[in-house]
Amino acid sequence: MENRVKTINDSLVRIYNDILWIEEHELKRSHFKDVSIKEMHAINAITMYDKKTASQVAKELHLTPGTLTSTIDRLSKKDYVTRIRCSDDRRVVRLGLTKKGRLMYRAHDAFHRMMVRSFLKDLDPEEIKTIEKAVCNLEDFLREHS
Repeated sequence: MENRVKTINDSLVRIYNDILWIEEHELKRSHFKDVSIKEMHAINAITMYDKKTASQVAKELHLTPGTLTSTIDRLSKKDYVTRIRCSDDRRVVRLGLTKKGRLMYRAHDAFHRMMVRSFLKDLDPEEIKTIEKAVCNLEDFLREHS
């Protein structure tokens, strides 16, 4: 069992590093070369669909509010993110993606979907269920330790 744990751990570390390298490499070659990997992940956390507050996004990304504010300021200047004042309570500011930000979000999402489809290729439904369970177990562990 310990051999398998080591093998899987080594694979997960390589996969994580490769995903980050590919994302950075593709960013530099794309229309979005002005965005860092951390900024791209902030765009992803903001999402196209929810109008989250900065505190919600900071918590999701495990960043301090100050660090996220700096990131949002940069993304706002680059025209990826906009701040939206809540009409009910003007003190509440939510984050949204601009047209350029939504385009970036879709490109990043497409890469991840393509990667997952490749990962699941040629697996039968039972194998996919096993992988889903293993991924949920990993998420639970990470949530407990974050």
